[in-house]
Amino acid sequence: MKILKGLLIVIAGLAVLLTLVGFLLPSQFRVERSTEIRAPAEKVYALIQDPREWARWTVWNQRDPNMKMSYAGAPAGQGAKWSWQSQSEGNGAMEFTRAEPGRLIEYRLSFPDFGMSSTGVLTLTAGVTGTRVSWSNEGDMGANPYLHYFALLMDRMVGPDFEQGLTRLKMLAEK
Repeated sequence: MKILKGLLIVIAGLAVLLTLVGFLLPSQFRVERSTEIRAPAEKVYALIQDPREWARWTVWNQRDPNMKMSYAGAPAGQGAKWSWQSQSEGNGAMEFTRAEPGRLIEYRLSFPDFGMSSTGVLTLTAGVTGTRVSWSNEGDMGANPYLHYFALLMDRMVGPDFEQGLTRLKMLAEK
């Protein structure tokens, strides 16, 4: 009985410690990746300004070919919206909030099941051999100290998906 009581005290102490450390961790996150594509900005922009094209180059649609997609708003550029339902990738929605042809697409992303939202941008600039594409996403996990651990790990969790998506985008644009 004494051992069990001691074990419960240690577990409770660890839970309190994890909670306190969580409050000290940042709630904000930022993920960014870039690549150079040997294609003109207009060709790359055509692949990022249309939500239906994202299914061709982002990895999330590849991981769940049964993902249910719905589109609304403008067909492309500012005001284009889409949402998805997926058993493996989660449910979410995205809207393009700003578009500058040949230069950038800004978006708002939300995952209502997790109460999480973020903003992102794909920026196209002149590169050495074509078009430099930078893809970033940032957000705030709020006051929940346990979600701060996710903010700390977001780059490691989502960064590889951005890298794979940019690799696929590069392959499509360079065809």
